[in-house]
Amino acid sequence: MTLIAPAPSTPVPFETATSELAHFRWSPEVSVEPLPPPRAIAPYAYALEADLAEGSGRLILLFDPAGNPAWDGEFRLVTFAKAPIDGETVYDQWRAEVGWSWLIDALTGHEATFHAPSGTVTVVSNTHFGGLDAQPGHAEIELRASWTPDLDEGRGLAAHVAAWQDLLRMMAGLPPDTANVVTLVGRR
Repeated sequence: MTLIAPAPSTPVPFETATSELAHFRWSPEVSVEPLPPPRAIAPYAYALEADLAEGSGRLILLFDPAGNPAWDGEFRLVTFAKAPIDGETVYDQWRAEVGWSWLIDALTGHEATFHAPSGTVTVVSNTHFGGLDAQPGHAEIELRASWTPDLDEGRGLAAHVAAWQDLLRMMAGLPPDTANVVTLVGRR
């Protein structure tokens, strides 16, 4: 007689975090679909892809119940985001720093506490020649980043996901989502 071991259950912290991702209320300009998560990076992973009229991104939630020294925690958020930019700003020496500040500002603006951020910002410009010279040039900014969310003391992922949505919106040339912003019209 062969015994079949039961499938390992999903850890509660990861289940809670993925539920937050699955039930997040996205702004109307953002279309979100789940993606197959990477398998070799962490024991548990959840991934999604977002598209806007101008830009797109992926967000991956990694979870290792044993903790990961490189992450300095059990969870890690990883993103890749890209959007077209004006070809003239490609040569702006501060373009990469501005791209990185969009992520950090979005996280701090949503009070999404985190540590160990790392990443790269790449600015790319394409000019066509020869048989392709009739095509317009193309410039793009790409951000690859990861950070460890501080989820202790009852803090969830909602602030991190809202910050990521704002990052995508800023990269696409849209203002941050104003669903939770109170305007002070008529007040002095």
